[in-house]
Amino acid sequence: MSVLPKIALLDYEMGNLHSVSKALEHAGADVDILTQPADMSKYSALILPGVGNFGDCAEKCREHGFDKLTVKWITSGKPFLGICVGMQLLMEESEEAPGTPGLGIFKGKVKLFTPDDPTLKVPQMGWNQVKQVRAENTIFKDIPDNSYFYFVHSYYVEPETREIILGETDYGIKYCSFIQKDNIFATQFHPEKSQKTGLKLLENFMKLTASQTADEKHLTPDT
Repeated sequence: MSVLPKIALLDYEMGNLHSVSKALEHAGADVDILTQPADMSKYSALILPGVGNFGDCAEKCREHGFDKLTVKWITSGKPFLGICVGMQLLMEESEEAPGTPGLGIFKGKVKLFTPDDPTLKVPQMGWNQVKQVRAENTIFKDIPDNSYFYFVHSYYVEPETREIILGETDYGIKYCSFIQKDNIFATQFHPEKSQKTGLKLLENFMKLTASQTADEKHLTPDT
């Protein structure tokens, strides 16, 4: 029997940990929920969820010591997945909390939806489509273009460069709803709430994680 990828899920009091954990387990992961920094050598991937105010999330992340841990993990090149505000925290700043810095992994900011269309309520709550900007990415394996995912948010990410945009969504404006660069994946939508399509995306992330872990073991010399 193959060993399930061991995943670190960060609990800094600002995420829907139960549903994320259950979805990851369903997707083929062995999940540990961390409330403080730990020995990360046994983990194959790191998940940073987030629900609520950007400023509160950023402050709680720092209080728990997860800011430095997350940056160190991402820099190491190991698989990372940010969800909702966990994606927004990768930016430098947010209009929701002026003066409170994000993790600054990417240049860019988080902006408030201001739709002209009165039928578009803020926050956006419900199902919307994700246009695959780079459909060849293996994270989209067996997921049709323009598939629906579940969103709950008032703010959206505006990266400085389009090169990191993996998916886009239309809500009065076309905005970045999925980013990817090297080992970093992050979604504005909630894959754990997106039923079969969301679970498939998490399964693909687990396969990428398992593949990278296997490659690392293969390249590690015997001692």
